[in-house]
Parts: sequence; structure tokens; C-alpha cells
Amino acid sequence: MGLTPARVLVAHNFYQWRGGEDAVVEAEVELLRGHGHVVELFARHSREAAGIHPAKLACDAVWSTATTRRCAELIDSFRPDVVHLHNTVPLISPSIVWAARKAAVPVVQTLHNFRLLCPQGMLLRDGHICEACVGKLPWRSVAYGCYRRSRGQSAVMTAAAGVHGILGTYRRGISKFIVLSEFAKGKFVAGGLPGARIVVKPNFVDLPPASEAGIRTGGLFVGRLSEEKGTRLLAEAATAAGVPIDVVGEGPDENRLRAVSNLHLLGRADPAEVYRRMRTASFLVVPSVSHETFGRVVVEAYACGLPVIAGRLGALEELVISGTTGLLVGPGSAQALAQAIRWATDHPDDLRIWGRQARARYEQYFSAARNYRVLSAIYEDVVAAPHSVHSTVTMP
Repeated sequence: MGLTPARVLVAHNFYQWRGGEDAVVEAEVELLRGHGHVVELFARHSREAAGIHPAKLACDAVWSTATTRRCAELIDSFRPDVVHLHNTVPLISPSIVWAARKAAVPVVQTLHNFRLLCPQGMLLRDGHICEACVGKLPWRSVAYGCYRRSRGQSAVMTAAAGVHGILGTYRRGISKFIVLSEFAKGKFVAGGLPGARIVVKPNFVDLPPASEAGIRTGGLFVGRLSEEKGTRLLAEAATAAGVPIDVVGEGPDENRLRAVSNLHLLGRADPAEVYRRMRTASFLVVPSVSHETFGRVVVEAYACGLPVIAGRLGALEELVISGTTGLLVGPGSAQALAQAIRWATDHPDDLRIWGRQARARYEQYFSAARNYRVLSAIYEDVVAAPHSVHSTVTMP
């Protein structure tokens, strides 16, 4: 196995509404174990927050003494070669980094969203792209109540950014950052992270080729039914296009979509059912209005031989090759999206060709085998780094 560490401590705060980040963490843990690694998952769940006093919850979001102590105990007993950190909000907090650094264990963190640059995590405000806080202390988020539409909670996130900025938690404590696209890397560099410590590793799925024997009909949307995923845009475009589109997912905008007659809401589905529908649909619609750091649903579609229609925005512009694996349209334009949906419906032969090309692109860039090679190389790099990079430090 060379320098690849045999023991990995993975830390992640699971979300109240299960989403792509949670699925990615679980898939990576399974991937590592499948290659012989011993993996310990240190997990908290956001639903636990319901039983915690708001004042304590706010303090824990900035610095969680309990989770930091628990992590230190795990490191002492498990003795990992590397700690791989994912989401820390709201119960883990970035303070966990210092427990690892105190034990001289290198830390890798995957930046699934833009939380280090924007408390809300999506660079989105009132349905529009907003980069007002990039590279700055995000005090504007307090004024606008960007995080969960609350000035108080936004103030907590701003305080966490300020405290860990002063302590140098990210500057001193993280050996490598993993981002999901070149687009995301560019944003984080603009926000002040050192480019030399940022590695691009896209998400992956592990699926066999789709059979081409079946008939593919209709469009498909898969995702959380919420503003940033483009639900308003989807409703307007579907109304204009008049094409049947199945909608898989749940969220606060369900009623908006239910009012559109040709959108068929199917509710939440397990991965097997999602992939079954992807193998029988003609195209996937990804109408996101925020800067996606990646877009795992696109890779899932590619693995199922399903072409994608998306806005020319964020990482989606990297993922979708217009005229080869799908169509890119002007971002935020319901008219352009409706036109693309109608065109796709009228050109099934093109879609079949694009579907085969999408699968080929998945196999080249987004397979489990390729992802493991990149991830293990990152681990090898941080473990082999000079001792001074991850030497024992004093807890602040």
C-alpha cells in the first residue's frame, strides 16, 4: 500500500435534510474500506440540535469543546494516519482541527460548498448570485440574514469565521483542501486560500453501464425542491415547454411545482429508484440558479447514460459539454430552458448519442476507481509531507 494510510478518521456533521454531501461521505467511506483501509466515522447529526439550548448551540458552532474532546479521545485510541474532515456545521465546529493537530495528525478537508467564503454556503442572496463576502469577514451576511434567513444565526457563522481566521485554523491546521471543480478552486483562491494546498477531486458514483434495450421517454429532475436548485425556473420553463417531466425529491417549494400540470411530483426516492428512473428518462434537467461547487446528480446521470440540460453557471459549465453530453443554456432564463427542453424532446436520436458519450465521460473522469487513485494520492502526499507541516501544536 506504500505511503497510503491504512487508518482514516472521517468526521462529518450530517444534515437535517439528507443531501449530496451526506451521500458523498458515505460513498467515500465505503470506497476506502473496499480498498483495505480501516475507517472510523466520527458523525454528528443536525437533528440533534433540536435538543440543545440555542445559546449552547451557538457556542458549539464556533468552538465545540465536547466534540473536540471526543475527537481527541478517538485519535488517541484509533491512531489514524490522517483525519478527513467534511461538514462541521453546526455541532462539530472547526475546533476539531486543533485536536488532530495537537496529536500531529495531518488534516484533509473537503469543501463541499462555499461555507468558508459565505455563511449561507451558496453565494446566493434573494435568488441571485452574491459574492459580497468573498475574501472578507462576512459581516454583510448578518445585515441580510443570509444564513437560514436569520441575523442571529448569521452572526454566529460570522463569529466562527472571525475566530478561526484569527486562530489560523484553516491556514495552519489543514494540510490539503479538496474541492470538487476548477471553478470552486478559483473561488476559494480568490477568497484567500493558498492554491498550492487545494486539490481538485470531483465526486463519483459506482454504477454499471445502463442497458440500451429500453425506451427512454420524458424529462427528469432530481434534487431538493428549494430556491437554489432552480424550482421557480423549472416551473416556468416546464409551463412554457409543455413537456412531461418527472420530479424526484422533496423540499419547501413542493407546492410551487405541484401547481404545474406537466410536472409529476414523485417525492423522495432511494438511490436505486433514482437510478432506475435515470435509465428510462430521455434527459435530466438541472436548473440551479446558484454556483454549484460540483453537481453530483450530473455524474449520476452520466453513469446512467442520461444527457443533461443545465444552466451555464458555476461547475455545471465544466461538467456539461454542450452538444456532446447535453445542452448548456443561458443561466436563469426560463425561455432558454424551455426551448432546450422542447429541442431535446424532438431529437431522441441525438440524445441517445449524447447518452453514450455521457457514459464514456463518466468512465474517464468520475468512476470509483479513478476517484480512489486521486484520493489515495492526496493522503500519501500529506502523510509524506515534512514533519514541520503537521507537527504537534498547542491547543489555542
